[in-house]
Amino acid sequence: MHKIKKSFFVISVMFLLPVAKFALAEPFSFSVAVDMRGYSGTGVYDDSRYFRGVCEAIAATGPGAFMISPGDVDPPGQVRWTIEQILGDDYLWYPVVGNHEAETPGDMEWLRSYNAGGEDLPGVVNAGPPGCRETTYSFDHQNAHFVVLNQYYDGIGDTAADGDVVDALYEWLAEDLAATAREHIFVFGHEPAYPQPDANNGRMRHIGDSLDKYPARRDRFWELLRDEGVLAYFCGHTHNYSAIKIDGVWQLDAGHCRGVGDTGAPSTFLIVDVAGDSLDDVMFRVYRDAHDGIYDYDDIVYSWDASPWITLSSFSARQEAGAVVLEWITERERAHRGFVLERRQKETGCWNEIARYTTNIELVGQEGVSRQMTYKYTDRIIQPGFACQYRLAVVSSDGRLEHLQTVESREIQAIEYPRTTNFKPKH
Repeated sequence: MHKIKKSFFVISVMFLLPVAKFALAEPFSFSVAVDMRGYSGTGVYDDSRYFRGVCEAIAATGPGAFMISPGDVDPPGQVRWTIEQILGDDYLWYPVVGNHEAETPGDMEWLRSYNAGGEDLPGVVNAGPPGCRETTYSFDHQNAHFVVLNQYYDGIGDTAADGDVVDALYEWLAEDLAATAREHIFVFGHEPAYPQPDANNGRMRHIGDSLDKYPARRDRFWELLRDEGVLAYFCGHTHNYSAIKIDGVWQLDAGHCRGVGDTGAPSTFLIVDVAGDSLDDVMFRVYRDAHDGIYDYDDIVYSWDASPWITLSSFSARQEAGAVVLEWITERERAHRGFVLERRQKETGCWNEIARYTTNIELVGQEGVSRQMTYKYTDRIIQPGFACQYRLAVVSSDGRLEHLQTVESREIQAIEYPRTTNFKPKH
């Protein structure tokens, strides 16, 4: 079971009883489709070039048990109409509030009534906090727990202007995650915690006005996901597909489902397969259409399971002659290209890449190796008088980035002789 239980201190006269597990009855899958805003429903957009084409591709792929849409489903009634036409009246749909719904009273009225009282949707086990009961909720399906967050809840109402994880929402989420005993946990919200470029063309959007606008609360939110064993956080907002693993938690930005309504990045949907109770039994599949005039969504396809690419046994930093020597040891490596190193001054500034496997041969990985491997890199470009943090990441065979671990160095003292470097600026 992947959920980390943190509180096991009990009075001596009490007994700690085992938590019941929920074994998988049969394999299941679900789809993730986001940001189809304005390109669904009756009329001109009832066309395979738009969200209808996404639903047709999902139907052909195998629609799974339900669809979850992490926001910007405006207008939700039209999105639901398209889903019903292609996937059937009984196909379950779990919508998430995005910024465009939060600013549109009619959309919010529809979404509140869709989950009236916070408990109308099938499988709901926990309605949201006061002021957000209908649009924040969690539900269970077989051995998995799903959490839908309205990040436009400000502690009073559910239509704030900025996406955030305020105290009231954080506390609700902490209690919800602590209460579940399901094997796999998936969390959904509209805005990314760490906005990323599109995986195929590098387009960037919404940096500084996603959850990263409030970094302290963003970091607190991510630490909670990590500590409670959340497998993946699904989001949208940027219209760019990306997959990145940070501190053991996947952030999967599902891009957009607008078809030719947004040609700035390929239109995308995700399928998640759950075949058992281990990480090896969870598979992510990504389908993208390159706007080539045939809306089959098989132009770009990624798939991977949730088990780690790298088993890292240690990552350390030590000072040596005015430089910092970074060393890490792996026990197992699979399906990856190599490593990336990043640096920042301790507790301040942004992370900056200092070395990558493409320009430093010592960072090239050993894919398929099951024995212990040791890697070393020396960072010589350091400003004296500052302590630094270093972050190690690995790049998968298809280009996805996973952050593995962070270490700190002590304050670097000034030295008198010239220093050299193999650092190359990031372009």
